[in-house]
Amino acid sequence: MFSAFRASRPRPVDEPFVRPSADQVRRLLSYLRPYPGYMAIAVVALFVGAGLGLVFPWIMQNLVDAVLAQRNAGELNRITLILLGTFLLRSVFYYFQGYSLAYVGERIVVDLRRQTYEHLHRLSLRFFADRRVGELVSRLSSDVTLVRTALTNNVATVLSQGLTFAGSLALMLVLNWRLTLFILLLAPLVAVSAALFGARMRRLSTAVQDQLADGTAMAEEALSEVRVVKAFAREPYEAKRYADQMERAFGATMRLTVVRSAFGPLITFLGFGALAGILWFGGREVLAGRLTGGALIAFLVYGINIAASIGAFTALYTQIQEALGASRRIFELLDEIPEIRDSPGAHPLPPVKGRITFDRVSFSYPGTDRVLRDIELEIQPGEALALVGPSGAGKSTLFNLIPRFYDATSGRVCLDGCDVREVTLPSLRAQIGIVPQEIQLFAGTVRENLRYGKLDAGDAEIEAAARAANAEEFIARLPQGYDTLVGERGVKLSGGQRQRIAVARAILKDPRLLLLDEATSSLDSESEGLVQEALERLMRRRTTVIIAHRLSTVHNAHRIAVLDAGRLVESGSHAELMSANGLYARLYNLQFKNGSRPQDFS
Repeated sequence: MFSAFRASRPRPVDEPFVRPSADQVRRLLSYLRPYPGYMAIAVVALFVGAGLGLVFPWIMQNLVDAVLAQRNAGELNRITLILLGTFLLRSVFYYFQGYSLAYVGERIVVDLRRQTYEHLHRLSLRFFADRRVGELVSRLSSDVTLVRTALTNNVATVLSQGLTFAGSLALMLVLNWRLTLFILLLAPLVAVSAALFGARMRRLSTAVQDQLADGTAMAEEALSEVRVVKAFAREPYEAKRYADQMERAFGATMRLTVVRSAFGPLITFLGFGALAGILWFGGREVLAGRLTGGALIAFLVYGINIAASIGAFTALYTQIQEALGASRRIFELLDEIPEIRDSPGAHPLPPVKGRITFDRVSFSYPGTDRVLRDIELEIQPGEALALVGPSGAGKSTLFNLIPRFYDATSGRVCLDGCDVREVTLPSLRAQIGIVPQEIQLFAGTVRENLRYGKLDAGDAEIEAAARAANAEEFIARLPQGYDTLVGERGVKLSGGQRQRIAVARAILKDPRLLLLDEATSSLDSESEGLVQEALERLMRRRTTVIIAHRLSTVHNAHRIAVLDAGRLVESGSHAELMSANGLYARLYNLQFKNGSRPQDFS
C-alpha cells in the first residue's frame, strides 16, 4: 500500500539543498503564462480525471454490498458498465491532459533554451574566459529539462495528488471517521522513514553526480584537445585518469545503492504492516456493525490513494529541489549583465573613413596590474599599422579594444572621432573585419563557412571572394568542392587552407577596418606566400591594424608601433626605427642573428 513512496532522484552537479524561494517559484511559473489555453485544458482534464478516480472505490463498495451480497446479476451488469464508462472517460481526459502538458513543456524548453542561448551570445569575452563550455551546454540541456519537468509534470502532480488526497480523505471521513483517524496515525511513521532515507539519498546522489560531472569534464577536455594528447602520446595517461575517476564514481554509486536497496524493503514492510493494521481495525468495525464489507474495501482503495499521494509529494519535494537548483543556474546566466553592452543613448555608427584614435588609453584586467598605460596613437584612414613588441607587451589587448571585446579602463578609443562606447555594438562590429591567427571554422561546408562573412551572399560572390583569397584552387580539389564538410573546427583542412577561408570570409564582409592577428606565423613558406598575397588584396584601401609576428608583414605596413610593458615606446617606419636603434632594432637584429628565416616576435 505505502510502496508508492519513491526514492529521490539525483540532483544536478554541485547543487546544495535549497529552500523554495517565492520569487524563484513566481519566475518559474511566469514561463507558463504564454500558454493559458493549453494549461486550462490540462487543469480541467486533470481535475475531471482525478475526480473520476475517486468514483472507483465507491463503485467497488456498491459492487460488494449490493451485488455480491444480494447476488443481483442485473445490478452487476449495470455497475460493470458504469465502471467501464468511468475508465474510458478518465482515459479520454488524461489524454487531453497529457497532450496539453507535453505541448506546454516542449514550448517552455524551446523558449528557455532560445532565451538562454541568445543571452549567452550577448555576454562578454571575459565571461567565457571564466567558464567551461561543457558547464554552459549542461545548463542549456539538462537544467532546462529539469525546469520543464517542474513546470509541467510536477505542477500536474501537485494538482492531481492534492485533489486525490483531499477527496479520498473527505470520503473516508464520511464512511468511518474512526478508521480514518487510525490510518492517519500510521501515515507519519511511513512519511518520517521516507524523509530520513530521502535526505540521505539526496546527499549520496549529489556525490554521485559530482563524480560523474568531473569525469564528463575530464573527457570533454581531453577529447577537445585530442591533438595534444596524441602529440605527447598521453593516451594511456588520459585513459587511466578517466578510469580512476569512473572508479570513484562507481564507489559513490554503490554507497547510494546500499541505502536505496534498504529503502525499498523497509517501505514495503511498513506499507504491508499498515495494510495489516487497517484490515485488523477495519475488520473490528465490520464486526461491530459500523462498517460494511464493501465500505472496508473502499477504505483500502482510498487508503492506497492517500499513501500514493503522500509518496508522490515526498518524491515531488526532491524533484522541486532539483528544478529549483536547475532554474537557479539558468537564472544566474540570464541575470548575468554583459560587461560590454550598449550604453544608454548609444547610436548607430555611420559609415566610417577609418581613422582610429587611442586617447590616453589604459587597461587592466581585474586583480592585475595595468596591461596598457596611457597609449596615445592615431591611425589614419587607409593606413596599415603593425603592432610589435615582446610577448606580454599589450599588443593583443590594444587590438581587442577596437571592436570592444574589452573596454578601456581609462581613456578613449575613437573611430572618426566617435568614442566606440557611444555607438551600438552591431553597427561598430559591422564595419570591422578580423582575421585571427588561430582560425576556428564551423563544422559545416566550405560554402557555409564562407557565407558567414555575408549571410545573404550569392554563390558568385562567394566564389569571387575565394578567388581573391587564393582559396579557389584548393576548394576545387576537395571531394565536393564548396559543399565539402570541413569537420569540427575545420580539422579536415590544413592551416593555410583555413587561413585562406578566413581571409575570403573577411573579403565577403567588405569591412572598412581590418584587424589582423598576423596570420602567417605558423605556416610553411608556400602557404605563407598564398595567404600573404590574399591579405595584401584584403588590406587595399582599408585601415588595417596588424599584430605582427614576422618581418614580412612589418615591411608591408605603412607604420610600426612598438609596445613594451604596456607602453608605446616607438613609432615610425621600418627605416626610421632601425636608425633609432631602439627596441625595434634589437628585436629585428635578434630575429636575423642566425641569418635564418625570421622568428616570431612573440
